[in-house]
Parts: sequence; C-alpha cells; structure tokens
Amino acid sequence: MSWFESLVLGLVQGLTEFLPVSSSAHLRLTAAFSGWHDPGAAFTAITQIGTEAAVLIYFRKDIGRIISAWTRSLVNKEMRGDPDARMGWLVIVGSIPIGVLGVTLKDQIEGPFRDLRVTATMLVVVGVVIGIADRLAARDESGGRHRAAKQRKELKDIGVRDGLIYGICQAAALIPGVSRSGATISGGLFMGYRREAAARYSFLLAIPAVLASGLFELKDAVGSDHVSWGPTIFATVIAFAVGYAVIAWFMKFISTKSFMPFVYYRVILGIVIIVLVSVGALSPDAGEPAH
Repeated sequence: MSWFESLVLGLVQGLTEFLPVSSSAHLRLTAAFSGWHDPGAAFTAITQIGTEAAVLIYFRKDIGRIISAWTRSLVNKEMRGDPDARMGWLVIVGSIPIGVLGVTLKDQIEGPFRDLRVTATMLVVVGVVIGIADRLAARDESGGRHRAAKQRKELKDIGVRDGLIYGICQAAALIPGVSRSGATISGGLFMGYRREAAARYSFLLAIPAVLASGLFELKDAVGSDHVSWGPTIFATVIAFAVGYAVIAWFMKFISTKSFMPFVYYRVILGIVIIVLVSVGALSPDAGEPAH
C-alpha cells in the first residue's frame, strides 16, 4: 500500500464510519474503482481504532460517568439502579451478538461477504430500511393533522431487551454495505427512540466491539508480511482526525434533519454498482486483497 492510498483510505474511513453509509463498503469500493488491492478486513479493523478513539474523546464525559458508576455498582448494590451503571451493563449485553458472530463468521467476513454484489445489495436494502425508520420517526415527532406528536423514548428507557436488539442490529454490520450506525440507529428508531438517543447509544455500543475487533486483528497482524504498517498507522491517524469532526457535525445534523439524503445516496450507489457488475464493467471481486 502506498502513502497516497493510505491517505485516501484514511479519509474515506473517517468520513464514512459514523454516517449511515457503511465505511467498510466505501473502503472496498474505493479500492475497486481505483484499481487498488482491497485493503482487507485487517486494515479496516485497525483504522477503526482511530475513529473509535474519536468517539472516546468526543463522549469522554459520558464514558467516564458510565465506567465510574458501573465499577461502583459491582460492589455497591444501591448503585445498580443508577442510569449510568445500567448503561454500562447494557453496552456489555448489546456487545454479545457481534462478539459471537464476529468470531464464528470470521472467514465469511474476510471472504464471501466482500463480494461487490453483496455490498451493493446491502446498500440498497438497508438504505430502504433506514428510510422507512426515518419516516416513522418523523411522523411520530411531528404528529399528524388529527393526532398529537408521539413522545419517543430516551436513553434512560433502554432495557435488556432493547439492548439486545440494538446489539443484533450492530452485528448485521459485519456485512459490508450494512453500516453499523445505519443499522443500530434505524433499529432504535423502529423501537421508538429519539434520533439523538439512538445515535448516542449506537456510538457507545460500538466502543467495545470496534476496539476488540481492532486489537484482535492487530494481534494477528503483528509479524505479518501482509500489513504495510507505516501507511496503515498513517491512515489510522487521518481517520481519527476526520472522524472526530464528522461526529460533531452528525450529532448536530440528526437533531433537525432527515436521514433521507443518506438513503438516496445508498440506493443510487448500490444500483450503480449492480449495473456495472451486471454489464461486466466491474468485477464482483475487483480489488482482491494482495497475497
């Protein structure tokens, strides 16, 4: 991997990690359209450490409260009803599905799931799902001509059931094209949560899964000849800086704006890829990882 490739891929990772458009799909597509080798699951996981560091810093106050309350709840029964302590347990519960599936489906994640036909299909299908969830939330928040607006749930309303459903939605993002934030936020909207609440929990829930995945791939990559360490670290730093800016923008955006621009983008991009593959202009395995 060249330094220029790492710069571009780091920018792509930072720009798309927190938007509901799928960062893994965009890394895969950037390589395919540029004629580069697919950066692979290891590169994706390691650069995600950079974007997740942005989450840790942006939500540092929330995370500090949650860790403190959760730790104290281990020895103090009275703390177990504290909302921050409950959130700590719910993040753990919600991380179980992706942890189990991430290990059991590792070969598929690094192989068949990276087929561009799968990626394109997921871009379209999940895009439609996000659009439906967004319209449902907008209808509830605005009410209608003959009914009052519906009060949607906040973070404090999350229970074990909802935490697990969030976790299952997050696990679906193991397939490129799904989008971690898109799947979890739309799942939250379907369960009746406010946009900001769904997004905030989505970002908090991603922390254990992304860091564990990155460290797992990092462990396997150490000593490997298949990882260009200099460019990979450079891309990770770029992803961190850009990712932090995107989080700040996105949290403001979702408080007043619809997700529909992302929906249209996903559907159009997915259809374009399907057409290009169908007419033979793009190979479904374009940009196969170098071996």
